[in-house]
Amino acid sequence: MRICLLFVVGIVFSVDAVAQKFTAEKTYVKFFSDAAIEDITAENTKASSIYNEATGDVVFSVPIKEFEFEKSLMKEHFNEKYMESEQYPKATFQGKISGYQSATSGEQKATATGKMTIHGVDQNVTLNGSMENVKGAPKMKAKFMIKLADYKIKIPQLLWKNIAEEVEVTVEFNFKPL
Repeated sequence: MRICLLFVVGIVFSVDAVAQKFTAEKTYVKFFSDAAIEDITAENTKASSIYNEATGDVVFSVPIKEFEFEKSLMKEHFNEKYMESEQYPKATFQGKISGYQSATSGEQKATATGKMTIHGVDQNVTLNGSMENVKGAPKMKAKFMIKLADYKIKIPQLLWKNIAEEVEVTVEFNFKPL
């Protein structure tokens, strides 16, 4: 009888632990470059992410080649000349979320602290955003700036007016239980 009780308790706790992990169901990543000659916007809905609500651990991966631009030539230049996406196919973030309480209703301020890797370069970052419990699963939003030089993304001298030194990145991830 005691073994049966331990088995049931083990199952309950393992189910509870699984219920606290989420995977991205819908993702949206956008960057915006506000430069003197032309603004550049690209969007990507092919990112992936896992979030562990119990620990606050979060990981996301953004495939660089999946950014869509208004003009195909922009996409070609982005992948070949700037991001070198054959060599560096994804951007990643691995860190912890703080400030979010799933039992609290409404949008809450949250902070993600961890390591962002872009163009093969790691940077420790702190990103401010918000989270909200939507029908039992978290929704994350953040908007932040990235300095291209921090990730060794070079802008050719001839194009410095076309591309901003800093780009604004917007992320939105809707999760579902894993």
